[in-house]
Amino acid sequence: MSKNKAKTGVLLVNLGTPDSTATGDVRKYLREFLMDWRVIDFPFIPRWMLVNLIIAPFRAPKSAKEYRKLWTERGSPLLFHTEDLRDKLVKKLDPEKYVVEMAMRYQTPSIENGLKNLNKANVKKIIVLPLFPQYASATNGSVADKVMEIAKEWQIVPSISFVNNFVEHPLFLQAWAEVGKEMMDKAEYDMFLFSYHGLPERQIRKGSVEGYCQLSDKCCGNYTKKNQFCYRGQCFHTTRLLVEKMQLPADKVMTCFQSRLGNDPWIKPYTEDVIKELAAKGIKKVLVFSPAFVADCLETIVEVGEEYKEKFEELGGEEWELVPSLNSNDTWVDCVADLVESNT
Repeated sequence: MSKNKAKTGVLLVNLGTPDSTATGDVRKYLREFLMDWRVIDFPFIPRWMLVNLIIAPFRAPKSAKEYRKLWTERGSPLLFHTEDLRDKLVKKLDPEKYVVEMAMRYQTPSIENGLKNLNKANVKKIIVLPLFPQYASATNGSVADKVMEIAKEWQIVPSISFVNNFVEHPLFLQAWAEVGKEMMDKAEYDMFLFSYHGLPERQIRKGSVEGYCQLSDKCCGNYTKKNQFCYRGQCFHTTRLLVEKMQLPADKVMTCFQSRLGNDPWIKPYTEDVIKELAAKGIKKVLVFSPAFVADCLETIVEVGEEYKEKFEELGGEEWELVPSLNSNDTWVDCVADLVESNT
C-alpha cells in the first residue's frame, strides 16, 4: 500500500470509569455520566438538580467503596481490558490500512482525544465501534451524539460510520460459548441465568416502532425489523442465540435485568426478583452470563459476581458463578476485527 494512501481510522468506545477510587473522582464520573440526557432523559433543570444535589453527593462515597473492591494494580478492569482489546486488534489489523484508537464515553481517555488523533492521521474514514452488543439510546446513541458533536466543528469531516449492534455476529456468539464452556467444564448447574443491564421502561417505549413495544414476550419473543433496535428485544434475542449455540436446555434458562436506579419502573424481570424465585424453587447451582458487557466492570465483578451471589446464598443457594466477560478473548478480538473490516 502506498505510504501516501489514506488509512481508515477505528475508534473503540466503552462506557467509562472513574480515574481513581477517590470519592471526588467517582463523583466527577457520576456527574458526567448521569448528566447525559440520553442516560437520564429528563429536562435539563430537573436532571441537573437530581444529579448534582441528590445522586452524585450521596451515591459517590458508596460507589467509591464498590470501585475499591475491583480496582487492581492496573487500575480499572473496564479500562485495562479495553486497552488489551485495542492492543490485540492493532496486531490483527493491517497497519498499512488502519489506525486504531480507544476511548471512554465518559472520563478518560476521551472520545475527543481519540478523534483528535485520528484527525491528525488524516484518515479517509472513521469507523466508530461502541462496545455495546445491544443498541440502546443511552449507550450507542450517546456515543454517536458525542462523536458528531465533536466532528461538526472540523473543517474537513471524513466519512464516519457507526456499528450499532452485533448480537448476531457468529464470532461474538462463539466467544461467549468459549468462556461459558470453560465454566461448564468445571461443574454442573441447575440454572443458567442471563442478566443484562436494565433501562427505564419509558426509554424502551420511546423507541417503539408503530406501537409494537409491549414490554412482554408478545413482542420480545421474536426479533423483527420493528424491534431490531429495541434493547429488551435484543437482549432476549441474544439469550436465544447463545442458548442455541451452547445447546443449553431451554427449561433451565432465564433472562433478567439488573442495575436499577430510581423509583420509575425498569424493564423486567428484575434480577433480584429472579434470585428469590430460584431460591424458592430449590435451585442450588446457578451459572450467570452478562452478555450486555464485553469487559468486566463494576456491574459484573461486584454487582453480579459478589452482591447477587451473597443474596442467593442467604436464601439457601449453594453455588452462584459468574462467567467472565469477553475482555480480550482471542475469538472476540477476531469478531472486532471482522466488524471493522466488513464496515471498511
